[in-house]
Amino acid sequence: MTTSTTPEAAYELAQVNIARLKAPLDSPQLKDFVDNLEPVNADAEAADGFVWRLQDDSGDATNVPVFGDSWLIINLTMWRDTNALTAYMYQGRHREMLARRREWFERVQEAMTALWWVPAGHRPTVAEAESRLLHLRTNGPTPYAFTLRTSFPPQGAEPVLGEVPEGLGCSVR
Repeated sequence: MTTSTTPEAAYELAQVNIARLKAPLDSPQLKDFVDNLEPVNADAEAADGFVWRLQDDSGDATNVPVFGDSWLIINLTMWRDTNALTAYMYQGRHREMLARRREWFERVQEAMTALWWVPAGHRPTVAEAESRLLHLRTNGPTPYAFTLRTSFPPQGAEPVLGEVPEGLGCSVR
């Protein structure tokens, strides 16, 4: 039996997003967010195209340091492709939580989300994710670090413009 492998199958999509908390995780203000972490993570893991997510012994990544700032939290995941990530992000419980993000997180001007392609099986580190975010903030979307609005195919140089529902995307600049 012969199987064909598309170039995309050799790569997986890394996704990082960080957020600046408005209050401590154990505060009443963040109770709904914290209470929904486990079910939202379970939804992600069950989603078509989900590959991996960063987590510590608690089952999430809220205690994983990012940029040396205790008010920032990180979400670092791997997906089959941008379509799988988008399908998960903008439906169900995750969409509901995304719509409420201003209750829990500060609004910031710089990019807080970045995407990039990695060889299948690679699991990015927090330092790698920080580097991709900084690159996106400095250079805008490139094949090294991009957004859902302006994404790139694996090993690609031409941007692919994506559809992101208004008010739910991450603006750059």
